[in-house]
Amino acid sequence: MQKLVLQTIPTSITQTPSLRLTFNLPPVDALLPALRAGDFAVLYGSQNVALLMSQLCVRAHLPPKQGGLDSKTVFIDAANSSSLSSIIQIAELNRFESSKILEQIQAFRAYTAYRLHSLILEKLEQTIQASNAKLVVISDLMCPFLTENIDEQEARTAYTQIINYLSNFAKKHDIIIVATNLPHEHTLRNKTLQDITTTKAGIILRTTKTPYTSEIELEKHPSYMLGVMDFSPENKTLTDFNL
Repeated sequence: MQKLVLQTIPTSITQTPSLRLTFNLPPVDALLPALRAGDFAVLYGSQNVALLMSQLCVRAHLPPKQGGLDSKTVFIDAANSSSLSSIIQIAELNRFESSKILEQIQAFRAYTAYRLHSLILEKLEQTIQASNAKLVVISDLMCPFLTENIDEQEARTAYTQIINYLSNFAKKHDIIIVATNLPHEHTLRNKTLQDITTTKAGIILRTTKTPYTSEIELEKHPSYMLGVMDFSPENKTLTDFNL
């Protein structure tokens, strides 16, 4: 599927020119050439979002001339999704020493909505200042708020606070924040939280997969033209996408 023509990023945007992070996956790069300082992006849809997230975590430690940030990553696992295993796998497929990649990742786990809310609103800023990390990745951000253990209104309020905080935090600290939402049962609460995400996030990237097609769509971006591309990473090894 052909992409739409991309718009040029306005030169008036006041961001650090060298702070940009690329996926280095051709179909994704055609839609979204880079994430930049101040961006709050959400990746959702099929399980391919885990690949995209892991790719960013691996690439963040690369020097800027190779599309990386030369930086540590703050990684928050919000759903016990074993995402670190995916990061290790991608690092090894791309011939990186996985132990060195893991040294660059400061990992946290927050499997309840209350723990996640506290971690982000009360401890994230301190963690960023201490580590000087330029990338924050939150795996399956929505998951803790979908459980019946938390009241629907309370879930909506707390989730909105987190989304607002992350959007402002990325701009305030001139860093990149990426959150993922993995596939979950389609419920009214799920739709409500997804609508909140779509409204507040600056960038929305969606992956879809059917028995016949696999695509990636740029649904929202402040500068680039939106569009759709074929995206079937499961049909080849990640070493086909040279870092």
